[in-house]
Amino acid sequence: MSLLPPDPAPEPEERARLGPKAAEDERPVMGRSRALTLRAMVPNAITAAALCSGLTGIRFAIGENWGAAVVAVILAGLLDGIDGRIARALKAQSRFGAELDSLADSLSFGTAPAIIVYLWSLSAEPRLGWFAALAFAICCALRLARFNAQIDMKEQPHKSLGFLTGVPAPLGAGLAFAPFYLWMATGLEEFRHPLLVGIWLAAIALLMISNMATPSWTSLRPRRGIRLEVLAFVGLLFAALLVEPWWTLSAICVGYLVLLPYTLLRYSRVKRRS
Repeated sequence: MSLLPPDPAPEPEERARLGPKAAEDERPVMGRSRALTLRAMVPNAITAAALCSGLTGIRFAIGENWGAAVVAVILAGLLDGIDGRIARALKAQSRFGAELDSLADSLSFGTAPAIIVYLWSLSAEPRLGWFAALAFAICCALRLARFNAQIDMKEQPHKSLGFLTGVPAPLGAGLAFAPFYLWMATGLEEFRHPLLVGIWLAAIALLMISNMATPSWTSLRPRRGIRLEVLAFVGLLFAALLVEPWWTLSAICVGYLVLLPYTLLRYSRVKRRS
């Protein structure tokens, strides 16, 4: 019989939060840096391009090139929509990519839209206007922080049923520009009034940090009988963006807002069945 004290129980392995671009079987060792492979750099390069596009929108806004400023943020949103999918397709998900993506989203869809809208309209009322811009940028950062904090949580009622929690940051940025779309489409200066724009910006900020269920791509499943019609609609929508971009973007904003109450009803039905 050994008189030596038993070996201490091994401490549980500390697992790093990997984020949305991390591979499911990836378990990095804490404190050990790993070089990024060329395959892993492809989605990260797209994320960096999205960040540059969003921040370049600020440069256009400083020069009062408002249309280019808004288009730059929209382009950042399109790039943000494909970087994660490319990362999963290439199996190039990593913690670095997840952190870079969150940082890029906060700047491109929180800071950049807030500054652009402030320079376009809210600067006419610098005190209240700046608070509205700050509220939007902060709420965007809080929305992203909540998303990152809930990645490893097993209990996510909305996500488990195919829904999101709150308006996503890219869509929030697009909705924040709705008064600008109408201003460009109609030429009416009323849509540029700082009080109207400030209230609208604050409302979108609250939608981003709300706990309401919002639609996701996985929850939008058209029936087989109308799939060809959906493809035709997408094609016509793309053509409308080329011909009448500002009216089309305004219609997309209205359509998404109309979809929110329907999503709440659908979520309640799905939740009762589960």
